[in-house]
Amino acid sequence: MLLDYVNAAMRTAHYEIIDDREPYYGELKRCPGVWAKGKSLEECRDRLSDALEDWLLISIVRWLPIPAIGKTRIALPAPVAV
Repeated sequence: MLLDYVNAAMRTAHYEIIDDREPYYGELKRCPGVWAKGKSLEECRDRLSDALEDWLLISIVRWLPIPAIGKTRIALPAPVAV
């Protein structure tokens, strides 16, 4: 489920070249705050994937909504009251 989501999200990534020491910039518009830079496109993609994984874990732990990517979604169970 998580790997499917990461793969689906990475297929929607937007990349551009910026004026910076690390000129490759990538972001996932459906996942707020998920972006990365790199010295090469490959490095940028790797960092973007890592940022997405971190974002997903934080969202899951904090019970934050995770937007669907196409038909791929992560449905969290309801929190258990203790």
